[in-house]
Parts: sequence; structure tokens; C-alpha cells
Amino acid sequence: MWTKDKIMSRTELLPVIAAWKAEGQKIVFTNGCFDLLHLGHVDYLEKARHLGDKLVLGLNTDASVSRLKPGRPLQDEVSRARVLASLLFVDAVVLFDEQTPLALIEAIVPDILVKGDDYAISGIVGHEVVLQNGGQVLTVPLVAGYSTTRIVERILRSS
Repeated sequence: MWTKDKIMSRTELLPVIAAWKAEGQKIVFTNGCFDLLHLGHVDYLEKARHLGDKLVLGLNTDASVSRLKPGRPLQDEVSRARVLASLLFVDAVVLFDEQTPLALIEAIVPDILVKGDDYAISGIVGHEVVLQNGGQVLTVPLVAGYSTTRIVERILRSS
């Protein structure tokens, strides 16, 4: 499988999700900007994937990232999606342009919704949808000291 084959539109993803669910696969969903892939991201995504059978990653489009983080992204959405799709434990990458992934979560209805432990369950977008459909909302521990913002700040200080 080519990495680009893991990058799907919402329309392309839904029948894939349905097939996985029909096979009894547990679908894990998480989302983010993933601007500069670093150890913290890799650790987080690997832990998320181990909570179920398939990991679907909602990726903010460039426009969505810009609205959330002025001056960003540092890498375009195609680059970010391909790098994330290259990870063994990521099964699908789907871009979303909205401020939050709520519409995507409502469409997918994952079995498990995951974010880092810097979130409270009640603050995770889509938690109500997942819980109302019998799923779980979980947090995983993050590797301390890793963030794209910190990396950028460190580079700017040293230049």
C-alpha cells in the first residue's frame, strides 16, 4: 500500500470505516494539526492505535490550522498528511477544514475517541457523540517537553 492510499476524503473514508466495523474492528479516532512531526506525536499516535484495531487521524487543513494558530502551519497539508500516513500504526488520514472535528466524528462514530492527557474528557470535542453511541473517550499520557511550538521557539532563540 502506498502512503497516499491512506489519505482519504470523508466520502472515501466512510465505506472503509463501515467495512472495518462489519469485520468487528475497533475504530480509534484522534485529530490534530501535526505541523512538525516529533517524538511526542509518534508516541501519542502509537499509544492511541494500541487502544483499538484501526487508527483514523483527522488532520486540520492549512486553513483550519491558520485559524487556530496564526502564522502556521509550517508544512502544508499534503506534506503533513503524507508523513502521517507513512506511520505504520496510522490506518487512515482524513483532512477536515472546520474549526473542530465534530462533523467528522459524527460521520465516523468511532468506538474510541482519544486525545492527550492534557485534555479533560469533558473538554474533548465529540465526546458526547461517542459516549451516546456506546463508545469510549480516553486520554493517553504525553511525552513531556515535546511540542511544535517549543521546537519553533528553540530554533528561533538559537538563530
